[in-house]
Amino acid sequence: MRLDTSQQMRTEMRLRMAPRMIQSMEILQLPIMALQERIEQELSENPVLVDLRESAAPSEADSEEAGTSTVTESEAEAEPNEVDSLSGLDENWSEYYDEGPRRSRASLSEESDRKQDAMQNMASRPRSFHDDLTEQLGFFDCGSTVQKLAEYIIYNLDDNGYLKFSLHEVIRDSGGEATQEEAEEALRLVQKLDPPGVGARDLRECLLLQLTPETPSHDVLRTLIGNHLDDLQHNRLPAIEKKTGFPIETIKEALEHLRRLNPKPGAPFAADSGTQYVVPDLIVEPNDDGSYNVRLVDDHTPHLSISRYYQKQLRNKQTDPAAREFIQKRIQSARWLIESIEQRRNTLLKVARAIIDHQKVFLDKGPEFIEPLKMQQIADRVGVHVTTVSRAVDDKWVQTPRGIFPLKRFFGGGTTTADGEEIAWDTIKQKLLEIIAKEDKQNPLSDEEIVDEMGRQGLKVARRTVTKYRQALNIPSSRQRKQF
Repeated sequence: MRLDTSQQMRTEMRLRMAPRMIQSMEILQLPIMALQERIEQELSENPVLVDLRESAAPSEADSEEAGTSTVTESEAEAEPNEVDSLSGLDENWSEYYDEGPRRSRASLSEESDRKQDAMQNMASRPRSFHDDLTEQLGFFDCGSTVQKLAEYIIYNLDDNGYLKFSLHEVIRDSGGEATQEEAEEALRLVQKLDPPGVGARDLRECLLLQLTPETPSHDVLRTLIGNHLDDLQHNRLPAIEKKTGFPIETIKEALEHLRRLNPKPGAPFAADSGTQYVVPDLIVEPNDDGSYNVRLVDDHTPHLSISRYYQKQLRNKQTDPAAREFIQKRIQSARWLIESIEQRRNTLLKVARAIIDHQKVFLDKGPEFIEPLKMQQIADRVGVHVTTVSRAVDDKWVQTPRGIFPLKRFFGGGTTTADGEEIAWDTIKQKLLEIIAKEDKQNPLSDEEIVDEMGRQGLKVARRTVTKYRQALNIPSSRQRKQF
């Protein structure tokens, strides 16, 4: 076999995304809070960027700079070496960046005191579920081995307060020196802590730990939980009556007290620590003529511009060539960022207005009147690619007269009714809730009967569709909904 080398010319086309395009897509996808963090980061890293809100007192020079803060398309397309486009900018900010008098020791000390006060006023880390249990453990008198085992058990409870390890694993992972009796004593100690039910290994044990002699229907509940929990979950009350001899009324009374027990004693602590706050990116307000106005929430977003001082240094022929190159690159980066933010603003407003126009009936009458909508429809209407719409609505929230919703809430598929009318899946969910709310609770409708009822109301859907959305809405089956 002979090996040789040769040179060949080949023409091919490749799609390469420029850094400027990548940055534009990243900025578009950011929600308002993340965008503000990104801008603050750029302000700290790029010296040629300035925030007009934090500039000197308003003056004639400032008003001129505000008028030049938006970069035109012709400037954006200029070559990096073309600095003539900066000739029309003012030079009045040079004094702002000139070195001022050195600060006194008293002023530095005062600033340090302010920073220390701010740190002291910061919110401390909230107490966790495990911290609370560990503090309660200190009130019990026990041996060091048992206490160490109990602490190990506490810090291995899941978010719901359950222990998912066996005592054998607890002994092994904690060093292997403890006995089975000491591990059981440590678990009993943890199960005495508040909230009741903590430290249980399954649902049955969790509910039994919450029973006290003062609990109404105590004996009946202990029997039902200990021996018939599966029948209770499937609402098989006649079977329980036959097995236990308890009358149906006694079982139903015990069930009312059972519903007051907490199957997830640790969940409230986890919910408090994971509270999420939503800041809307857009606000929709009604007009007098029945239409809706959409505006962007950017009142607290920094208004960026390019420093006139560095623009002057770039035009100055006496500036060091290396410094000129550095300033030139930073100005180009600043322009890209300003243009990306402006493009994000324009695209987000166009997409949001198109969505609100399509879903006007939703805002007028309520969520049950939402229209089927696909991202491709909005992309065609706005004149952008569908991926641009996807990035524009990703993790964005809108405040409307009907409440605060994610922008993705307005998108969804649908089906065609018997009359040929296209209807959204959310409308089917709402109709499903209405039918089940009006049913006879002693003789609830099966999924097949719900399909027939929807058909009589003009919504022709398959049984599997009803089952799918019933489960998605956490609605039990007809057997579990039956009331005896």
